[in-house]
Parts: sequence; structure tokens; C-alpha cells
Amino acid sequence: MAMKKGALGRGLDSILIDNDSASSKDSISVVRTLDVEPNINQPRKNFDDEQMAALADSVATYGILQPITVRQNGKMYEIVAGERRWRAARMAGLNEIPVIIIDADDQRSAELALVENIQRSDLNPIEEAKAYSVLMENYGFTQEDVSKKIGKSRPAVANSLRLLDLPDAVQALLATGKISAGHAKVLLGIKDRVALSDAAKQVADRNLSVRDTEKLVKDANTVKKPSVQKPKHAVDYTRQLERSIESRLGRTVKIVENGEKSTLNIGFTDNADLEKLLTVLCGDEFVMSIK
Repeated sequence: MAMKKGALGRGLDSILIDNDSASSKDSISVVRTLDVEPNINQPRKNFDDEQMAALADSVATYGILQPITVRQNGKMYEIVAGERRWRAARMAGLNEIPVIIIDADDQRSAELALVENIQRSDLNPIEEAKAYSVLMENYGFTQEDVSKKIGKSRPAVANSLRLLDLPDAVQALLATGKISAGHAKVLLGIKDRVALSDAAKQVADRNLSVRDTEKLVKDANTVKKPSVQKPKHAVDYTRQLERSIESRLGRTVKIVENGEKSTLNIGFTDNADLEKLLTVLCGDEFVMSIK
């Protein structure tokens, strides 16, 4: 059973509560820590162990200075905002915690959880993108609606959602901070998903800058023509022709095959030698005509 206490001041949680919840905002309740449960739709999924340990030490020393925002869920209280503080309270061994109980449906709860995390910069880029996606898929929000709710531009929301097009392995690198959102947006320029994953791993392993990543993407998108190996009998025939012409002309000969741009290279030493070669190839009359 929640016990009412006088208002002790308003933190971020109370600012986020609807005006129609005024009666709830003006009081703080104390409930058993075991009666509070996390929200399965909480946008934040990763909790840094070292940071949580430091927060638990602070909670053990000073208590929870800012109440946790919850909503009634049967006999339990479901967290709307403040899961880190609740986790820290459990780690610190607190039996009771201060909460503000609000009336909120699933949509409102999702909105408040997202806004609170974004205002605290608690979400990694993938968590943020997935939270936007939940609002759009579950509650029919448009990108414009999400933009207005969180106070970011619609292009910023659209760019965030594009991160969900990354392969899972690349999303994991982004979620853990091994690559940045800037890297990820550049890497999305690679259409082949295998090549994209390989490039992302290079970025993480080599600690490449965004500019270096742009070059990596450009190289990955360069279409390389597969080299065609000539059959051995064709190579032997070419070499035989070269030897026959060399024997006939008494000079070095090289046949270079390159499709329509194939060439026949014949060596000569000086202008006099060139005239001898042209005489053999074109006749005396041609050589006399160019003198």
C-alpha cells in the first residue's frame, strides 16, 4: 500500500506528467521496491555496469533524491521513467522507494519514457531509433508526430530510423559505441550488406574517422571488373605468333590483348630502323611518300 507524503519538489519526471494528473503530481508516495517492475517497452536496453555501481553507491549514501514515475499495473507499479534509479535502489538494498503515481495508458507511458531518456541523453542511437519505431508502429505516429513529441527535426528522426536498416552486427557496433552514428550514416551508402558489415568492422578495428570511412565506402562501391583468365592454349598461340613475327622481322614483338583496344607492339632502335620496319610492312612507295 502506498503511503502519501508531502511534495518534496519536482524533478524531470514530474515535469513530464500531463496537466490532468495534477492531483498525482502534488504528492509523492513510498512503495515497496519489490512492488515496482520495469516497463518491457522501456526504450533503454543497455545499462552500463560501472555507471550502475556508482549510482547504487550514491543511492545507498543519499537515497533517491528524485522520485520514480510509475503507473498502476494491477497490484504492481510499472515504471514510466526512472528505471536506472530503481535498479540502483535494488542494488543498494533499499526496501522502499519514493514514486509519483500517474494515470497513463500504454501510448502515454511510451511517450514519457522516450522523452525522459532523450532529455537525459541516456539512449544509444539504436535504442533511440527503435523507440521512434515503436511509437510509429504501435501507436500510428508519423515521423512528424515523433518530431513534435521529442523536439527534434523530422529529418533528424528520419535519419535515426535509417539506422535500423543496418545489419544486426553493425547495429551492435553502434549500440556499444564502437562506431558512431556519423560512421553508420556513411556506411549506409554501401548497398551490399556483407560488404557493409565488413566495412563497419574495419572502421571499429582501425578506429577510422568519418572522413576515412567515406573513402572506404567509395572504394567498396567501386565496381571491379573480374579478370578473365585466357585458356592456356590461347596464351600458347599468342606466344607462338610473337616468336614467328620476331623471326620474320628481326626485332622484339609483343601482342597485348585488351578487347577492342588490343595492340601489337614492335620494337625499333632509331628513325633509320623505323624506316626499315615501315618498308617491310608498307613497302618502299609508302616510305618515299613520307620523306
